[in-house]
Amino acid sequence: MNASSTPDPDPRPQPPEAPLPSDCCDSGCDPCVNDTYSEQLQDYRERLARWLERHPDQA
Repeated sequence: MNASSTPDPDPRPQPPEAPLPSDCCDSGCDPCVNDTYSEQLQDYRERLARWLERHPDQA
């Protein structure tokens, strides 16, 4: 099997997709798409920090 076709067992985390300004209706939804994005972004940053600890050469 070709090494390039083997999936990476520990891929770099990818950031969440930011909502568009038009995605928020400004009506006080709970949760708001911006709140959800903020939580996803925090989770991404934590996962990225742990990944960078395992892959210091990728910083």
